[in-house]
Amino acid sequence: MHAFDVLGDPVRRRILELLAEREHASGEVVEVIAAEFGISQAGVSQHLKVLRESGFATVRPEGTRRVYRLDAAPLRDIDDWLDRFRGFWTHKLASLATEIARGKKDRQGGNKEP
Repeated sequence: MHAFDVLGDPVRRRILELLAEREHASGEVVEVIAAEFGISQAGVSQHLKVLRESGFATVRPEGTRRVYRLDAAPLRDIDDWLDRFRGFWTHKLASLATEIARGKKDRQGGNKEP
């Protein structure tokens, strides 16, 4: 499965967000995802399997639990691919930052009109 196909699913993106915070046991992931998306344990397990098989997550046994950890390598590959497009938005983001700074300065009284 292509990395963008993996990231195209909101459930898998949310799981990756959880794993970016810290390692999680599969039961912890199921709790959060079931509460937020209403997905069964079996459904969450399928998403975890996709993340493992696509290289976004690793798993290790810890007693009777399976502990998942984010593997950032595929994210670096995506970042590398996106790099060729950054020029399209870098200038616009810099302009936005300038306008935000001007707005803050104006609100602080830095630009009072006579």
